[in-house]
Amino acid sequence: MSSSSALDDAAALAAQLLARRWLPRSHPLVRRALIDTDIWTALGERLAAVGLRVIDNLYADHISLAMLRPAEAAVFGETGLAANNNLDLPRDGVALLVVLWSLIVLPKRQRQVARAEAKEEGQGEFFATDKPVPMAISVSPTISYRSLLADFGNQLGKKMRLDSNLKLLERNGFITRRGEDIAEGPLLDLLLDYDTLAPRILDGALGDVLARSTDPLVAPALATLRQPEEVEIQPESDSES
Repeated sequence: MSSSSALDDAAALAAQLLARRWLPRSHPLVRRALIDTDIWTALGERLAAVGLRVIDNLYADHISLAMLRPAEAAVFGETGLAANNNLDLPRDGVALLVVLWSLIVLPKRQRQVARAEAKEEGQGEFFATDKPVPMAISVSPTISYRSLLADFGNQLGKKMRLDSNLKLLERNGFITRRGEDIAEGPLLDLLLDYDTLAPRILDGALGDVLARSTDPLVAPALATLRQPEEVEIQPESDSES
């Protein structure tokens, strides 16, 4: 592929990301960029020129954009950088976002990692038709709205505030609604840092709260995640005299 062609594809992809905010990894231009280093490099250079970068997560089904650190300071200033978010989410909205991320992404990641490990261990013939990286939609649990309200409604502002904040999160691409169910949106596993959040949640007070979830799909997965690893202790052998 020629350099000019790579730049054309990079420009088209950058424009679509700017216009749509996120694109699925299955999008033709995204798929091409993920396997063509020339396009990917050109895309990064074009975005960096205006203070942006691509957010890509191997475990997520979409890619999106975020600001580079110098651009964040220039756009939001010190006051904005000190805020808990730049989407004008209220505090209980941020709390709801973290709860939903924990209930959806943590169990999803457990399943994705388990599949990847099984593949690496050579149980391969059984998984010959699986995709190399499990797609989020196929392994991401949905959350029952009724269970969410029953389990966390009192802490998150009760029904009226919960409904209002769910609409905000849906509008911003963090979740989608399927009738009474709440599912992962395009940005849920992109804009929240798994490596930072997961240990803080599982080892902190929020982990104890989440463990009391009554959702029939999520509760068992969270319980498994919080189980301490069993360490097999070998009995000491008597030394020979």
